[in-house]
Amino acid sequence: MSFFGNLYREEISSRAKAVYMYLKDRSNAEGECWPAIKTIARDTSMSVSTVKRALDDLLKCGLLRKECRYRENGSNSSNRYFLK
Repeated sequence: MSFFGNLYREEISSRAKAVYMYLKDRSNAEGECWPAIKTIARDTSMSVSTVKRALDDLLKCGLLRKECRYRENGSNSSNRYFLK
C-alpha cells in the first residue's frame, strides 16, 4: 500500500491533498518541515489564500500539527509543520 493510501480516502479537498504531498516531500525523517506559505504557494502554483485554506483543512482533519515560530526580535518566522 502506498504512503498516501489513507490520504486518498480522507474526505478533504484536493488542495489539501496537494499541500500535504508537498509538505511530505519537504519533510525530514521525523515528518517535520518549515516552508513559508509563500514558498508553498509558489511551488504548487496556488494562491497564498488557497494554501492557507488547505493548511486549515489539514489541521482540522488531524493530518497536520502546526507550531508557530518567531525570530529573536519577536517577528513572525515560518511555521513548523508536523505530518501525522
